[in-house]
Amino acid sequence: MPESEMTLRYGMNPHQKPARAFVEGGTLPFEVRNGSPGYINLLDALNSWQLVRELREATGLPAAASFKHVSPAGAAVGVPVEGTLAKALFVDGVELSPLASAYARARGADRVSSFGDWIAVSDVVDLPTANLIRREVSDGIIAPGYTDEAAEMLGKKKGGNYCMLEADTSYVPAPSEHRTVFGVTLEQGRNEIDLDDQLSNVVTKDKELPEAARRDLMVALTALKYTQSNSMCMAVDGQVIGAGAGQQSRIHCTRLAGNKADLWFLRQHPATLGLKFRDGLGRPERDNAIDGFLRDDLAPAEDEFWRGAFSEVPQRLTAAQKREWLDTLTGVAMGSDAFIPFRDNIDRAAMSGVKYVVQPGGSVRDEDVVAAAEQYGMVMALSGVRLFHH
Repeated sequence: MPESEMTLRYGMNPHQKPARAFVEGGTLPFEVRNGSPGYINLLDALNSWQLVRELREATGLPAAASFKHVSPAGAAVGVPVEGTLAKALFVDGVELSPLASAYARARGADRVSSFGDWIAVSDVVDLPTANLIRREVSDGIIAPGYTDEAAEMLGKKKGGNYCMLEADTSYVPAPSEHRTVFGVTLEQGRNEIDLDDQLSNVVTKDKELPEAARRDLMVALTALKYTQSNSMCMAVDGQVIGAGAGQQSRIHCTRLAGNKADLWFLRQHPATLGLKFRDGLGRPERDNAIDGFLRDDLAPAEDEFWRGAFSEVPQRLTAAQKREWLDTLTGVAMGSDAFIPFRDNIDRAAMSGVKYVVQPGGSVRDEDVVAAAEQYGMVMALSGVRLFHH
């Protein structure tokens, strides 16, 4: 049964002791099914659980998130994974339930960053989902429940110490939140904003928002709500493909999100799918090798490292080849957690196939930003709602 308090090994760092998690006047909103969560595990678990729960409510589809350091490396809903994407995500020929598809997409948004992730899923963990999680390097998971077969499989992970939390789906948090920093307690109302209403104010000449675009904009907005600010998020086909989190400049957020989206799509390039790895190379090492193959900014030692992962050293894609491939990526949705201050964000977004944009608006240069969106044939909605998260 859930308890009101639990002792943690330590806080954010091993020297920060004592540490505990507790609820005053109630019980913790989860039960520990296996393992022993730490301080950062719980930060990831509680944030990611809210994200997938809200995605489930918004879309009606099973949802999953891959969290690292209190931000989603990826988030997705259960759209089927097929063709070249399945091969790029290492799930071709694998049985995928809708929930497993959501996790495969969430983990596949940025597989390098998802190494050692915390997982959240909106639905009871089934065997196909557990089978995917079993073979990935992960710290733990929070879910509303587990089938017996899934619980048995995951309970053996990490030598029997894999952390498994079962969320209390009936739990309703207090309307206000508190945080203590340097002995000062800060209080605010919870961010309970309903994101369903944020797409009605379309300000570009093109006002058509297909259902798939609305879904992807909701994925981006919900991910932003639980991403460390400043942040930008790009999504397509029901999943995050690039998240730029925690940057001081919005253009840096957009570049980071765009670069990640580009790498996600370049993983599906025929040259990438045809890479020949040396025998016995693990999945994390393959992810690192693919990342090295696709990047142009490696130090000589890094370059030498990734080349050693292949049985046949591949010829790098040229800038022109990459651009030709990236120009086929279309229909991407992009969300911004605060107003877009300059058109340079739109210029960069266009390079990653962005067609649909939602942002709060409110900048003195809103007209310039909208004009830039119209120049690229984008559809832009102004939500009027900022989604900072710290």
